[in-house]
Amino acid sequence: MQETKDITIIGAGPTGLFAAFYAGMRGASHCLIDNLDQVGGQLTALYPEKYIFDVAGFPKILAKDLVKGMAEQGLQWKGPVYLAQKVIGLKRTEENGKLLFTIVTDQDEYPGRSVLIAGGIGAFTPRKLPLKDVDQWNDKGLHDRVLNPREFAGKRVLIVGGGDSAFDWAVNLHPIAKSIVMIHRRDGFRAHQATVNQVQALATDGKMQLRTFWELKEIAGGNRIERVTIFNNKTKEEETLAIDCVIPQLGFVSSLGAIAEWGLEIEKGDIKVAQTMETNIPGIYAAGDITTYPGKLKLIATVPDWTRPIAVHQVFSGRVDGDLAWNVNATGHSYVIDSGPADGTDLGVHVVYVVVAFADGSIVTSNNVTMTVTN
Repeated sequence: MQETKDITIIGAGPTGLFAAFYAGMRGASHCLIDNLDQVGGQLTALYPEKYIFDVAGFPKILAKDLVKGMAEQGLQWKGPVYLAQKVIGLKRTEENGKLLFTIVTDQDEYPGRSVLIAGGIGAFTPRKLPLKDVDQWNDKGLHDRVLNPREFAGKRVLIVGGGDSAFDWAVNLHPIAKSIVMIHRRDGFRAHQATVNQVQALATDGKMQLRTFWELKEIAGGNRIERVTIFNNKTKEEETLAIDCVIPQLGFVSSLGAIAEWGLEIEKGDIKVAQTMETNIPGIYAAGDITTYPGKLKLIATVPDWTRPIAVHQVFSGRVDGDLAWNVNATGHSYVIDSGPADGTDLGVHVVYVVVAFADGSIVTSNNVTMTVTN
């Protein structure tokens, strides 16, 4: 069993890494646990070479480079990271009269005074094509993820799907591949409009094909993929195309695994949280894609994800002693909070925090803190 930490962070993706950074800023001891064998979550495991366009401060950045920066930032406090370990249980005990949570993995046990679940979409596997014996084409031209775009140099590529990943790979691979055909079973897409516009422009210019209402019926070839049969689900027309590589981008089958058995309130596979990122179990918090709350939108980032510092602040607020007064200065949609003694005495120590204003005008607070807002 490892030593007790203030915060045990489950997940070493972007949310977990930034939570580790913010925990270190607060002086909280912490560790990270992840099922994967490297940090970065989906960004590392599924598309390290894909450009990401919607992270604040970066017009575009490769996923692997974003992870590199986040790891450098998040791990600077030397919190231990335990990789390739599957969470299989949770033990609840007491330490000095206070609740202690021990995360059990398939290799060790990790006691902590609180838990922050930052597991992304949970344990995930790419959704497979609904074709008989499709697995026979693995490593023979069928790619459920793109780890090295150069593999597709000079290849005839079929992309199946209508979400962000499908459109992103069409944009990223069109300068590399010999040709790209992208098919989707309907004419509605679940992707950023700007990326949809890019793909449609490429198709209009004859640099690729975008076909709606078309689906994949069959993959054929010898030692590798050589051709596919696609069909139009409206007209029932069929067509055979010479194709070298098929990239299905159909989403993921995800699971919370053992976490689903902890008694957490779960809605459609996501963990329900309050504005403070606390779950229905006191002492257990969640942040990032694994959570759900009113108005939640799942993106890598459109603005900095303040659920992480909010969660860490709430986890660690019990360490603050004394009667503090909090003065809040509003700037745009964020608030800078400077804390000091309520009687106005300047002790030379002030702690500055950032929290978020929600759409309804409310701000994140805790029950034992008085906050005054000044414009």
